[in-house]
Amino acid sequence: MKSETGNLPPDAGKLAAHWARLRARLRDEVGETEYRNWLRQMVLQTVEGEIALITLPSRFLRDWVRDHYGDRLRILAQAEWPQVKRMDFRVSTAAQATPDTVPADAQQEVEFSMAGEPSGVPAARSSFASPTRQAEARDGDWMAPLDQRLTFDSFVVGKPNEFAHACARRVAERPAMAGFNPLFLYGGVGLGKTHLMHAIAWAIRANHPERPVAYMSAEKFMYRFIGALRGGNTMEFKAQLRSVDVLMIDDLQFLIGKDNTQEEFFHTFNALVDAGKQIVVSADKSPN
Repeated sequence: MKSETGNLPPDAGKLAAHWARLRARLRDEVGETEYRNWLRQMVLQTVEGEIALITLPSRFLRDWVRDHYGDRLRILAQAEWPQVKRMDFRVSTAAQATPDTVPADAQQEVEFSMAGEPSGVPAARSSFASPTRQAEARDGDWMAPLDQRLTFDSFVVGKPNEFAHACARRVAERPAMAGFNPLFLYGGVGLGKTHLMHAIAWAIRANHPERPVAYMSAEKFMYRFIGALRGGNTMEFKAQLRSVDVLMIDDLQFLIGKDNTQEEFFHTFNALVDAGKQIVVSADKSPN
């Protein structure tokens, strides 16, 4: 690793100080929410001659940061290391070991706002098929009614929610293979979380009809679990729920304070993720 003058290798502390200053400037430019959603997982690995190497935990994030922020990062890097002429973006070594998935304990949190109402931004058009009911019989009573109006085609995309929309699209295209498992959508009431949940379910039904989907509110999950306890058929409850390929739970905050239901949910959660199944959950606040 060379110094800014190209002669002596800088110490790690000096490199970290330059990187911290670059990140602070970038955060000031794009705003806290955009920075947190897109850029906080960047790691500077080296500044070697004319190249600064940054790694990210997934191919999706690598491509997005490179395509949307690459030029700006290069300019900011040149302010810290004048010799830098190119930014190199790579997937971190741990992610490369399993390129299509993330570890079972990894979680992608997405914050967004103003998703469901016109904002002057044209609605993004998707290549997903229109809603279909061909999978309803298979999904059975684990599937809450879906609103046919809530699809990707009707979702209004703007800067505050483009990351959430992009992640949801990727999950719908490649359940459990998109690098977002589990996918956690959070934001205030009325900001489009349920719209994206329905859109994901519709798209998976249309494009992956062989994959059972379970979509329900956290409240319904709790009542189904309580019913199984009272009826003495908890094993059937577990077996049925864990047989799905995609589990989607809306309004997860409803489980706060309900310890037994939380415990069962997390047992189900872990069993499905360990089996390579997709989890999508939403809540009105960050899990942190």
